[in-house]
This record gives sequence, structure tokens and C-alpha cells, in this order.
Amino acid sequence: METATERRRFTLASWANVLGNVAKIVAEGIAGLLFGSVALLADAAHSIGDLVASIVVLVWGDSRFEGADADHPHGHARIEPLTALFVGAVIVILGANLLYESGQSLLYGGHVEFSYLLVAALLFSMADMYLVYWYTTRMNATLGSTALKALAVDCLNDMYTTVAALVGVVGIALGFPVLDASAGLFVSVLVIYQGVEIGRENLSYLAGKAAPEPRRAEIRETILSHPQIHGVHDLAVFYDGPTLEVEAHVEVDGSLTLVEAHNIESGLVQSVLEHEEVGDAHLHLDPAGMGEWKDASEQVTGAH
Repeated sequence: METATERRRFTLASWANVLGNVAKIVAEGIAGLLFGSVALLADAAHSIGDLVASIVVLVWGDSRFEGADADHPHGHARIEPLTALFVGAVIVILGANLLYESGQSLLYGGHVEFSYLLVAALLFSMADMYLVYWYTTRMNATLGSTALKALAVDCLNDMYTTVAALVGVVGIALGFPVLDASAGLFVSVLVIYQGVEIGRENLSYLAGKAAPEPRRAEIRETILSHPQIHGVHDLAVFYDGPTLEVEAHVEVDGSLTLVEAHNIESGLVQSVLEHEEVGDAHLHLDPAGMGEWKDASEQVTGAH
């Protein structure tokens, strides 16, 4: 039931981004065509890329809720950072295009015609994107979806680009067309930076990056706090998609029966899974005092 609820929240947030981008494209596109505003048409074109990214998240990102199967024994969690990576790439491409257009305007001058309807369309777009950002963030509060997080960042980018367009329109009305290009340059650099950050974060998820040391220490402490555990070695805590996977060799009394060892292992796995972000744990029990594991050999090598 919980998975069904989460899937519904993910779908609703994805649809909000699709419909929000459609509304922004229509409002700015119509106003831009009616008054020949290059600024609004450029901002509307920027949102077309956002719309494509939103549709990809809606169609593709939903796969994260599918369970394990014969082809994907660990489930489909990695599809989410892959989807977010696509969104990040789209943001970088759109930011680069905006940077080029802003540079062209700065060099050769802008061609935006002022109208209060243009201002109204831009204010509508800002309100539209803020509502989508607020709704996406609210729905994602309990999901922790990297794809929805990327879309929320994209909504903020849209508000920034719209502000830049608004500054440009007002600047032209006041006789300062250079404001359009200057604002565009600033925002385009910010958009590219945020797109790169989204890509970097999600690449680390896909590459199986190790968890931060404090999180690794917390999990190690959880294992060692068990009264029948003598030690732990070869501990690995790493990302498998957006969730953490834990692998470790745990040292116990070698005289335990198989049933006793099994009960200890089951309890430890459950304790480790209670940590935030941990999605799976694989613990191997070793007789204490053997010293035939990787960590021990590394320590001996280091001593020499």
C-alpha cells in the first residue's frame, strides 16, 4: 500500500511539471508571437526542453517503483538517477543555448518590443513555475526522488530565466536594452552550474560511490553494538542508485550453532536496514580470530 501511495505522489508531481510547462509555453509563446518579443519566445523555447524532461520523468522515472524481476534482481532503483542525469543534461544544454543568445544580444543588441501584456505573461510564468516548484517539493518530501528533485531545481531555473526576461523587457521600456543581455548572461551561467551539479550527483549514484564516512561509521557502530559481535571487517557502504547498500563480514563466536548464527545475522540485517537511505544489506558471518580477511592483510602490508 505504501508503495502504491508513493507511486501516486510521484505521478502527480510529474504531471504537475508537465502541465505547468505547457501553461508557461502557451502563455509566453502567444504573447511573444503577438508582439514579436524575442525574449518571451526564447523563454518559451527554453521551457520546451523542460517539458521534454518532465515527460521523460513521468514515463521513465515511474519504473523506480517496479519490484525486482529476473532481469533486474536488485529492482529498478538505478533508473531514477539515470532519469535525473537526463534532466541535468537538458538543463546544461538549455543553459548553454541561453548563454549564446545572451552573448549575441550583448554584441548586436536586443529586439524586444515592450508591452504590458508581455509583463503579464512573464509574471504568470513566474507564478506558474513557483506553484509547480512548491508542489513538487512538497510531494517529494517523503519520496526523496532524485528525478523530482532535479525537476524542482529546473522550476527554479525557469523562474530565474523568466526574471531575466522581465528585466530585459523593463530595461528596454526604460531605454536600457543592455539589461536584457546582461541578465541573460548571469542566469545562463547559473543554469549551467545547476545542471552540472545535478549530473555530478547522479553520476556518483550510478557509479556506486561510497557513502560519507559519518554514515559508514554509524553503520559500523550499529553492527558492533550487538553483544555477540566480536568485530567487523571488509565493511563497504556504497550507493546502488539513490539508496545505500551495505556489505560486511561480521565476526562471531565460532562455536555457535547454525540456527544461532542465522538469528544473529537476521537481527543485524534488520538493524542496518533501519538506517536512513539503506536499501539492502549483505552480512557474512566469520569465526572470530581467524584473521584471514582483506582488512587484516591490508593492515599487515601497511605495517611493512
